[in-house]
Amino acid sequence: MRTVLLPRPRLASARSTLLLPWLAVALLLGMAAPADAQWMWRDPDGRVTASDRPPPATVPDKDILSRPAQRAAPVPVLAPPETASAPAAAASSAAAPAAVATKTPLDRELEARKRAAEQEQAARQKAEDARLAAARAENCRRARSHAAALESGQRIARFNAQGEQEVLDDAGRADELRRAREVIASDCR
Repeated sequence: MRTVLLPRPRLASARSTLLLPWLAVALLLGMAAPADAQWMWRDPDGRVTASDRPPPATVPDKDILSRPAQRAAPVPVLAPPETASAPAAAASSAAAPAAVATKTPLDRELEARKRAAEQEQAARQKAEDARLAAARAENCRRARSHAAALESGQRIARFNAQGEQEVLDDAGRADELRRAREVIASDCR
């Protein structure tokens, strides 16, 4: 008996092989979208029922297993009246806590993010203030040291714009002492 090997049939081209995973992902996503809006509840016989419609009114709330995601309802903005009497002011102040108590999870998350951003901004501002305070303290220390050297009467030399060394005369010493005192007045608080 003789065995004959036949060529394997070509099932798919390389192009369709690459397209197949994307098609599967698209199909799965398409099937998952309607499942998002499903109600699930346990009926009086104990069976779990799923539907895209809410359960009958006879099903108690404790037997409802899942509900579709609810969209956030817009929160009404309470504007204070222009001229409010005492009873109207009391009514509006009583209505404000009720509006706060009915915030949606989205509103609570937005408020939490806002608080976190404010705290982060405050921390950045505090760090910047600390950095500026450290720079002022260093400037103060240097200015006091320079003023003490100028007041001691010792000879002080500095380099000019051409890189040449020059010794301060009395007018230059007085000018440098005035600038050092201005820095001390502004940074040593």
